[in-house]
Amino acid sequence: MTDQYALDKGRLSSELLLLLTLLATDNIDETADREPELFADIDWEQFIRLTLHHRVYPFLYPKLSRMREECVPTLVIQRLKSEYRRNTVQMLQLSGEMGRIGDELARLNIRSLFLKGPVLALDLYGDISLRTSRDLDFIVPLEQLAETEALLLQLGYVKEEEFETILGDWKWRQHHTTFNHSVTTIKVEVHWRLNPAPSREPDFDELWTRARASSLGRNVYYLGKEDLFLFLSAHGARHGWSRLRWLLDIKQLLAQQPAPGALIQLLQRYRYSNMGGQGLLLAAALLKAPIDPALSGLMDSPKAHRLAELSMFYIERLVNLNNPPLAPEVERHYKYYQPAILTRPQQLLYVLGFLYPYAADAKTLPLPQPLHFLYFPLRPFLWGWRKTIGEDK
Repeated sequence: MTDQYALDKGRLSSELLLLLTLLATDNIDETADREPELFADIDWEQFIRLTLHHRVYPFLYPKLSRMREECVPTLVIQRLKSEYRRNTVQMLQLSGEMGRIGDELARLNIRSLFLKGPVLALDLYGDISLRTSRDLDFIVPLEQLAETEALLLQLGYVKEEEFETILGDWKWRQHHTTFNHSVTTIKVEVHWRLNPAPSREPDFDELWTRARASSLGRNVYYLGKEDLFLFLSAHGARHGWSRLRWLLDIKQLLAQQPAPGALIQLLQRYRYSNMGGQGLLLAAALLKAPIDPALSGLMDSPKAHRLAELSMFYIERLVNLNNPPLAPEVERHYKYYQPAILTRPQQLLYVLGFLYPYAADAKTLPLPQPLHFLYFPLRPFLWGWRKTIGEDK
């Protein structure tokens, strides 16, 4: 990687710099011999917090367990070992449930593609114990969503919440719904889209034509390499790449050498080029991911570089964007960052989305269903009224 792709790492802590180095290198002992200063004056409790926050501890533990004790304290290795074993048990449990759900869906002739979880760990890392996952995500055709939800209820799952919706807005405002098992506590997210609107993306039938079969089950299928890169890039970008695990996924996927031409064409077709370039820049600059020269054009985009620099704000902090309330500075940054990752047409659609009626409009002024179309012209007035009384949306 040349200096033109370098990112500002001047605000990163010693603990985070050490973590990045350990994730980027295969020969840790050689690194310790060459750069012993990396291991000096480390707050090891903070280092452990970073490995847990970024969810990279199962990938690190096998490496660190082979290191000399003078480099990494024994207590650190023991803590990571405990977390590694706990994660292995959880991944085995998720693997079994993934196979069961895949079989049950196939029995009902419902096609499904698993997006994350053990299938991703095995594909990218070669071992389900080397990656964390707290739930199972899979996508089904929208027209079979109701049937899929009914099946999960039969299998002992409980739906987390019902969307408040009007005029079918849930189909594009949302992209998945969540279920929790009443006994095993396994969490499942059922997708009908890869990402929420206003993004464009391949439909299920297109994804299915490039799907791959996993050895983790007779009916376990997952995304093709290029589709997986698109999904991981969009997911990571949407969350500000605030966990290094997502960048590590990108690095591992690049090692599989997805077809550059097909990948670029896919990203351009669905307007994900800048997000893809952002992910490549971050993976190369922080984790020394090898980038196919044919993909360098994605990294040359000024916007991709700007988005990568914006993400450094989250990477240098312990930020969980899914756990509000956010610190004021983080909330201000995210309000700017969130629309910044979109293309101009997507930004326009994002703004226009606020003009589409919300369920809150029907609560403010209940109308009979045949008259729900009136919420379109009434939307600005109803929204303004709620603002005056201190309500959102």
